[in-house]
Amino acid sequence: QVQLVESGGGLVQAGGSLRLSCAASRNIFSTDAVGWYRQAPGNQRDLVATASSAGSTRYADSVKGRFTISRDNAKNTVYLQMNSLKPEDTAVYYCNLIRRTSWGPTNYWGQGTQVTVSS
Repeated sequence: QVQLVESGGGLVQAGGSLRLSCAASRNIFSTDAVGWYRQAPGNQRDLVATASSAGSTRYADSVKGRFTISRDNAKNTVYLQMNSLKPEDTAVYYCNLIRRTSWGPTNYWGQGTQVTVSS
């Protein structure tokens, strides 16, 4: 199976930037879909950004224009560039990879990295 490890989280002031990285233990295939989700205490784990195998991207309305998802298959890494951070962005951010198989899709999740934005 694929193991995912997130890094790059931390404490930042509102208006600042962070870049999250998600390192995969095995190759990220061009056919894999990747994404970032986040969860704050008491809330559901919600979609932040996804990138399909075809290259199309999808963002939550709350982060459009501020966050950018990218992937580097050669480095087995997925990134989330976060700019103009707001206190409401505070959450644990999780990396997600979906691999298609003949029996259906398989979801892989990282352990998460904490992002805290102060006002």
